[in-house]
Amino acid sequence: MSQDRLEASLDIDRLPSLDVVRIIQDEDARVAGAVAAERDKIAHAVDEIAERLAHGGHLFYAGAGTSGRIAALDASELPPTYGVDPSFVRVLMAGGERAFLHSVEGAEDDEDAAIAAVNENVKADDALVGIAASGTTPYTLAAVRRANMLGALTVGITTVAASPLAAEADIAIVPRTGPEVIMGSSRMKSGTAQKLVLNTISTAVMIRLGHVYSNLMVDMILGNDKLRSRAVRMVELAAGVLRPTAVQAMRDAGNNVKLAAVIAKKRISAAEARALLEAHGGRLREVLEA
Repeated sequence: MSQDRLEASLDIDRLPSLDVVRIIQDEDARVAGAVAAERDKIAHAVDEIAERLAHGGHLFYAGAGTSGRIAALDASELPPTYGVDPSFVRVLMAGGERAFLHSVEGAEDDEDAAIAAVNENVKADDALVGIAASGTTPYTLAAVRRANMLGALTVGITTVAASPLAAEADIAIVPRTGPEVIMGSSRMKSGTAQKLVLNTISTAVMIRLGHVYSNLMVDMILGNDKLRSRAVRMVELAAGVLRPTAVQAMRDAGNNVKLAAVIAKKRISAAEARALLEAHGGRLREVLEA
């Protein structure tokens, strides 16, 4: 996170609300470009993470404060969206679970806690993504260093190129977002960049692992009526069938979207469809196009 002051916001406390909003939005508009400039590194991280997860590894996020909470948000959305086990992507948060909602004094400086968390959870075939706007947070740095020692893949997300985190990580992703509207507030442009990068990495990894067919989230958990209706529509689109056929296939499949799509498309039983999916590693495209 840049320690420079933003010229455009020096007198922001004296401006009318419309101008305050304009300045914030003008700066927010720069974030997408800064993230786009790191496209190659993000894609590299996706491929390396997906390779490890495809062979039994897990993905860990490590962070403190705002960075840790942004990581927790991303991780929490993956199980219902892509049907993965909650242990598949986990967050090592400075200060533990309490810090997700409350500030924990001194937690981000606790290197011993980070080392202990990595030792307890991370293995050589895992991947760990450290997130720190400044690239200097002791907890995050200690987690990345320890993960490196264990042989895990490490990725660093920071907005400061000449930072320890960028130097320590196997893959450094550094969106140069520039000075914040409010100096020192990493929840603003830096936080937005972190969310964009994490969303991109986790979504692309799920695609690589076969949890997406076309642009449909075919492994989602159907937790309410809205999602159940959405799932039927996905079966219609994936299998190219009308709604009554999709509804019946969903019943036969026990509300499993992938299974229902195979049943509807191939006109086979649930058992036969399940065997086909298992034979193709759960990759729906391979089954439907076979």
